[in-house]
Amino acid sequence: MLQLRYFASLRESLGIGDEQVELPDNVHDLPGLTRWLQERDPTWKSALADSRLHVAINQEIVKVDAAIRDGDEIAWFPPVTGG
Repeated sequence: MLQLRYFASLRESLGIGDEQVELPDNVHDLPGLTRWLQERDPTWKSALADSRLHVAINQEIVKVDAAIRDGDEIAWFPPVTGG
């Protein structure tokens, strides 16, 4: 089981803040998970296609090609801007 979290504007556009999903057998890394989630519908495809998104696995920022495993918490969030 994966714990998925979506923050800020991403949460707003997807209409969900967090969820638990079974890790698909053919998914072993973030690109695979992202593609799998994008297959849900066009909103998901568009929201997760933003190359500026940051991703954390178990509360550590990771590179976009990081490996994932059952039990991970994965969080996506947009870049922080300040003023």
